[in-house]
Amino acid sequence: MAETHHFHAHKLFSMKGQVAVVTGGGSGIGLMTTQALAANGAKVYIVGRNVEKLETASKEHEPDHGEIIPIGNIDVTKKADLEKLVKQIEEKEKCIHLLVANAGVPGPKAEPDKSEAGELKDKLWQGESVEEWNDTYSTDVTSVYFTTVAFLPLLQAAVEPKGPGERFSASVITTSSMSGIMRHAQGHFAYNTAKGATVHLTKLMSSEFMKLGVRVNSIAPGYFPSEMTAKSSDDRQKSDLPDEKVADKGHVPQMRGGRDEEMGMAMLFLAKNTYINGEIIAVDGGVLNMVAGR
Repeated sequence: MAETHHFHAHKLFSMKGQVAVVTGGGSGIGLMTTQALAANGAKVYIVGRNVEKLETASKEHEPDHGEIIPIGNIDVTKKADLEKLVKQIEEKEKCIHLLVANAGVPGPKAEPDKSEAGELKDKLWQGESVEEWNDTYSTDVTSVYFTTVAFLPLLQAAVEPKGPGERFSASVITTSSMSGIMRHAQGHFAYNTAKGATVHLTKLMSSEFMKLGVRVNSIAPGYFPSEMTAKSSDDRQKSDLPDEKVADKGHVPQMRGGRDEEMGMAMLFLAKNTYINGEIIAVDGGVLNMVAGR
């Protein structure tokens, strides 16, 4: 039975003594997640292909209490790289408590803005390629699955049953998207389809991996500042998404993009609340109240 002092935020969301792995952790939502976890005491391994980007993120956002450790030259779409990654972490850690499968790409874009079938076919046929669709799915869905599978032994190693309520002490958070829940294509048929698959994959893994004591949930972000939405990042690996650019879309009730801290709150919530499993949490400023969903 909880006393009032048990509800202090620093107790509810402390990550002290926990080890996390964040793929795509060098910028955007991955970096926001990394900052939130490390600021609350976690040791966070950030993973990606670009060594310089990861090292910059680690150096520029070094926390007071936790730790950010870059591991570069890792392509999460390749099994050999994932095996190499797991081995590197196994050499340093007995377990990991959290995996954030965040790496993703935007894929091709072709607006379905023609009302004549022949014109629409030509625009979509020429605007996207099979290779681009496959690359998008490989990064946004397939890599999420194999990254999670690769880390299952290290995740289960963190599960220490202390009673009926303490079993699910390791978890996975996937980064899906509001785009995987809505019917509006936004010109991103490949990306939205892939993110829809990520949503369902999250539910499948949640159900199947319960036997291991591993929770799986997903954050479905709306518009947040990242290299995907802003097209670039600064010398500290941060991106800027002006409020007016989001407000002009006309379907964001908050009239702005999400803030870094808001993404951090959502990630900490799923990381720490062991009574949540198999959920997709939209952090979208109310977009899904305005745009038709599934």
